[in-house]
Amino acid sequence: MHVSVTGLKTNNLYSSMKFWLLTIPAFREAQKAEGILLCENKSRNGYQHTLTVWKTKAHMLAYLRSPKHMKAMRAFPSIAIGRLLSYESDAVPSWDEAMLKWEREARNG
Repeated sequence: MHVSVTGLKTNNLYSSMKFWLLTIPAFREAQKAEGILLCENKSRNGYQHTLTVWKTKAHMLAYLRSPKHMKAMRAFPSIAIGRLLSYESDAVPSWDEAMLKWEREARNG
């Protein structure tokens, strides 16, 4: 399985509104994407986090190239700061496990 954990913090109120306008369609698309096993989001310490688990890395990469996700990613640098983590796993992580790993290993997005 391939796990992806993201954490984004918007720059200001305008950025927050733009973030949600872009994120909601991209998140809904992820929930229906081929190969998705888990697709959840949570707010923590001012960051909006997503935890997605895919059957394979190829499934995750196909979603990454989808139009709605690409639109959101193009806007990201101007509206938020964030960190990303992507890794292989034999089990679906709990939120606590995913957040601990994200805090320790995520790279700047």
